[in-house]
Amino acid sequence: MTDLEPSGNAGDATAVVVERLSLTLGDLPLFDGLSAVFPAGQTSCLLGPSGVGKSTLLRAVAGLVAPTSGRIVGGDGEGLVGRVAYMDQSDLLLPWLSARDNVGLGARLRGEPTNATAADRLLALVGLRGHETKRPAALSGGMRQRVALARTLMEDRAVVLMDEPFSAVDALTRFRLQDLASTVLRGRTVVLVTHDPQEALRLGHQLFVLSGSPAQIEESGVPDLPPPRQPTFGDFPARYQDLMDQLAVGDAGAP
Repeated sequence: MTDLEPSGNAGDATAVVVERLSLTLGDLPLFDGLSAVFPAGQTSCLLGPSGVGKSTLLRAVAGLVAPTSGRIVGGDGEGLVGRVAYMDQSDLLLPWLSARDNVGLGARLRGEPTNATAADRLLALVGLRGHETKRPAALSGGMRQRVALARTLMEDRAVVLMDEPFSAVDALTRFRLQDLASTVLRGRTVVLVTHDPQEALRLGHQLFVLSGSPAQIEESGVPDLPPPRQPTFGDFPARYQDLMDQLAVGDAGAP
């Protein structure tokens, strides 16, 4: 495996199928009969106003939140347990562990042997060769997010869920991490929650917008070029304006 070579096995990819999902938090009905299909082997970006339920939907796909009714399965009709990796907005690195040990944290928490060779290979893949023994405090914010991305890849799951994974870094670092993620996650089924329309348009094969209460979901158009896209090329500017208009309609009731 060389730097920036995708590590995913496209043959393992599966669609994520949300069927008639209803979910209530407290007295708030977030979803009522919500259905969507996030295609296999592609990146689906999920946008919408704050509080509409984007992160909750992602957590439901991950099995961290139980729906009131409905189901979430793979394209084969089977459950997603054991087929999902999750990457949060925060890097969630343990400060007392090295980059290498943070990458292997999943196995460690499961009481399984860690594979240092595989961890080092993934750190090299995300551009961190030579930083394997450094602790998080010695790494920049962008480098820590690269470690978190390598840890996600270490789980080697067909479905990768990402909740605002690059929002905590500066704009240039975010742009570079978007390019990196698009390359190393190629062939996997990725569902990416983002507040950034430009990020969604750069990375998404499919775009979905959540709006309303209870939330409904609808697709939005993507530029003609394949991701990762450059914001000034092709019909990107026109699609950006279309998406902004769609988001404005969905957020019309917000203060």
